[in-house]
Amino acid sequence: MDEAGDLKVHVNGHHTLLLHQSVVCAFSGRLRAMVAQEKKRMKTASRGGGGGAEVLMAIELAGFPGGAEGFELVARFCYDSGRLPPLRPTDLPLVHCAASFLDMTEEVRAGNLLVQAEAFVDDGLGHWTWADLLAAVKSCDSPFSSGLLDKLLSALFSRIAVGAETLTHSSSSTCSSSSPDTAGGRPSSAARTPESMKPSCLVGGREWWFDDVASLSPATVEKAMRVIGCYGAENKNLTLTRFLLHYLRRAATLRKADDQGCLSGLADTAVHGVELGGGAAAFSCRGLFWALRVASAAGMSRECRRKLERLVGKMLDQATLDDLLVSGDGGGVYDVSLVIRLVRVFVSSVKEEKEATSPSPLSSSSRERMRKVGRLVDKYLTEISPDHGLGVSRFLAVAQSLPDSARDCYDGVYRALDIYLESHAALTIEERGTLCRCLNYGKLTLEACKDLAKNRRIPPGITVQALSSQRLPKLPNPMSPSRTPRRVVVDKEKEALRVDLQKMKGRVVELESACKEMMGHVKVSRAAANKSLGGRGLPWMC
Repeated sequence: MDEAGDLKVHVNGHHTLLLHQSVVCAFSGRLRAMVAQEKKRMKTASRGGGGGAEVLMAIELAGFPGGAEGFELVARFCYDSGRLPPLRPTDLPLVHCAASFLDMTEEVRAGNLLVQAEAFVDDGLGHWTWADLLAAVKSCDSPFSSGLLDKLLSALFSRIAVGAETLTHSSSSTCSSSSPDTAGGRPSSAARTPESMKPSCLVGGREWWFDDVASLSPATVEKAMRVIGCYGAENKNLTLTRFLLHYLRRAATLRKADDQGCLSGLADTAVHGVELGGGAAAFSCRGLFWALRVASAAGMSRECRRKLERLVGKMLDQATLDDLLVSGDGGGVYDVSLVIRLVRVFVSSVKEEKEATSPSPLSSSSRERMRKVGRLVDKYLTEISPDHGLGVSRFLAVAQSLPDSARDCYDGVYRALDIYLESHAALTIEERGTLCRCLNYGKLTLEACKDLAKNRRIPPGITVQALSSQRLPKLPNPMSPSRTPRRVVVDKEKEALRVDLQKMKGRVVELESACKEMMGHVKVSRAAANKSLGGRGLPWMC
């Protein structure tokens, strides 16, 4: 063989290798075709140009998987008469992709690179360590490695299943978070179904493999879910669902623009797993809120959002204020629309339970659940009231999302309303009156009603209406021996409130009379002015 090569190969426009045509073309069908085409072009060019000095043949390999490192492995194989060089597990995807790209198949030459690479996988995969297997999966980032990636992912989740079984059968007094490599024995490379993946010991709610597999790209994780038959609505495995939620929370902060489609599909897969894997039986209310936050950030579909919100809404009586304080993505600080939807789901579920049992009124347990949600919504209203991005309609929608029976007392709603009015001082008197529709004056305590009567932010007409709704019984005989000092004080307060109410009603009547009298004077003055000005009217004065 001549020492000087006769073929210059440019790999991806960055690296150039000088090779012998006879060596590399004997194994690569693609290079053989490219060399033949280049020879034909050069021959045609030489005829047209009248000959000349011989030019070294050069070809371009654009989009070659593995770059210069992968091509060097191919060249070593060709120059070593078709013997596979020593490979690490991370080299295998490079070799496999390069062999597919260069068409190094059995049709070109027996015992070619592609078949040897596949044999290397079949023979050695069961002896690789967990770290080797994970590194090999990470290296499969080319479309030419699709078949190899399926095989590696099957082996990876088979290793997870075996590790879970090994850890499950180990001593229950010690909980190991190691990989199956240290748990004893080498698992086979045969793929296992997700049902065989028994939960192992958990550390902070995570399986031993969560963080390792979470380092894979979204496209690879999506491929894994498809390979093991747990993608989309097919996901019924609780362990995989918990992993996907863990993965999505981590990937949301590191995602790229190209990952959005994969992340949305994985979010939907996680939601199906929550729904089909047990729902309320497998997740606490706080856990469902966490899943809702994670899946929302990853871009789940509207259908899956409705499913997850229905699960959360049915358990709303177990929620806390912190659970409801979800950040908003619109003009407000909080996602008020989400809370309104959840409350409506809860109310509907309680009504469905009532209709399913009997047409009689709500049971005591259902009434207590409704009251708990009522107290929770009142706390939520108080928390969001200072938000300047919260409109009047949104405030009313939250306050009126529950039936009147959910509250025994409306003092909490009044406190939230007072804070809202104080934080939104620019509201008109009509808007303030509209906001007061959320109050049931008959369910305000005496103290709250007295505060409302002195509150300058409440329209006067609302104050009269609230005081009128207070049920003030007639005072009994003050000499009655059954009256205690405390009751005497309360009765005196009620009597004073009755007197204040009568005075306020009289004042309202006086103001109405004065207003009518003023309007009459205005009409007389306007008529006289029109007459003196020859029929021309005066402009309206505001």
